Amino acid sequence: MSNSSLRVLVVEDDRSWQSILTELLTDAGLAVDLAGNLDEANRMLKDNSHRLAVVDLSLAGSDHRNHDGLRILEAIRRHDPSCRTILLTGYATVELAVSVLTEYGAFTFLRKENFHRAQFRELIQRILASAPLSLAFEEKTISPTAAREGKPVSNSSTGGTRALLVEDDAGWRGILSEILGDMGYQVRLCNSFGEATGCLRRDKYHLAVVDLSLTGSNSRDIFHVEESLEGYQLLASTKTANIPTIVVSGVASIDEIQRAYDQQAIVAYLEKQTFDRAAFRRAVEEARRTRGVSSELDILTDREREALVLLAQGMTNKEIAESLVITTNTVKRHLKAIFEKLEVHTRSAAAGKAISAGVVVERPLREVSEEE
Repeated sequence: MSNSSLRVLVVEDDRSWQSILTELLTDAGLAVDLAGNLDEANRMLKDNSHRLAVVDLSLAGSDHRNHDGLRILEAIRRHDPSCRTILLTGYATVELAVSVLTEYGAFTFLRKENFHRAQFRELIQRILASAPLSLAFEEKTISPTAAREGKPVSNSSTGGTRALLVEDDAGWRGILSEILGDMGYQVRLCNSFGEATGCLRRDKYHLAVVDLSLTGSNSRDIFHVEESLEGYQLLASTKTANIPTIVVSGVASIDEIQRAYDQQAIVAYLEKQTFDRAAFRRAVEEARRTRGVSSELDILTDREREALVLLAQGMTNKEIAESLVITTNTVKRHLKAIFEKLEVHTRSAAAGKAISAGVVVERPLREVSEEE
């Protein structure tokens, strides 16, 4: 069984489409295996592994009810899980598109009536620039050892220097988290804007690595949606929190790169298409140096920092206790430790330190006596 990383499987029963796809894929440097039906596709899946598969939904001529392409997607997930898949069809519905992407794990879904050679070439290059799925680590938090061995680590076991990795491609999450783990970081993996925002609000991080486009290429290819801005919103959040941030993204226009440097003060912008491990490691080391003197809040424990954030919002000791599900006596112990570590004597002074360090106040400040 061969293992060419540049081999592609095309499953299509229409000769004209066979010719078009073979030409485009060959020009991209891929060796093409061509199948015209379900049985041929299954045989080729057993004979070779593939970097990519382009599969027609219907393999029975004009029969709109034929969905043999979905059976092939299932077979690929079983026999060749590292293979990226594209479903190509003339019979498309939104419901089917969502099913293909969520249930069958396709990279994207293309309609024949909207097919453009230039867009298809760009899509192929993006897939080739992405990491193979076999490199993926799906664990949410990993340690240096786990990064190399693919073992899960519970959130409660993490500590030390922490990195937030925000990337919606499983293969790239695996590659980047392994490098960060080897460099001594405890890595928190997120694949969406919402998940990353929650992590930034709950925990503190010493480094952030962010992909600019987090909605995935799927929705853009199907519905031609404009480029996502979620990554930039995260960059604004990491800047506010004073977290050195590296961008690793497939979005690499000059304007996008300049915007990230000028508006968000990132440490480095690395393009996936030309990704180099050594360059990424150098960027991480630069981020460590850029961070320089640690934020004053880094000397606090996670629980103390949570209490300080609530104090900065004007909460009383009782309200802090209710929010953190602890006793008021425990709150007082936390605040005493906070005051000592930050070298302050009042609640307002502690709140000022928190706000200066980038803590976002989500409700108006109000006066609270030292005894409350």
